Amino acid sequence: MTAMDITIHSSFLPHDDPDTALAFYRDTLGFEVRLDVGDEGLRWITVGPVGLPDTSLVPPAGGRSQHHRRAPDHHREVANGTYASLLLATPDLDGTFDKLQAAGTEIVQEPTEQPYGIRDSAVREPAGNMLRIQQRN
Repeated sequence: MTAMDITIHSSFLPHDDPDTALAFYRDTLGFEVRLDVGDEGLRWITVGPVGLPDTSLVPPAGGRSQHHRRAPDHHREVANGTYASLLLATPDLDGTFDKLQAAGTEIVQEPTEQPYGIRDSAVREPAGNMLRIQQRN
């Protein structure tokens, strides 16, 4: 059996405020905006790391299903960061962490050497989604 040629193209994170989401991913993380369009109360924003045009995040404000918008625990799940999470990697964990902290990002865990061999930290972005950031060697 041969391996498939497959990559991750887009990943979705829930948000209720597209302007706040855009500001965080563009201005705080330094991602580039790939698409920002609106239609009939919905707004579709796609952002991604500079230099990696085939990998994108989609914070789809207003784009969640009716089920998720009506779910009684939805806002609590988002606020607690249990609704969604994302793993990021950087060659400079300490520098990235310092910039996020200086920008007022909610800190969950400072850079820590994990017992399973990964050094990482954790923050919450404005919608409450958990971002874990690993040291990339």
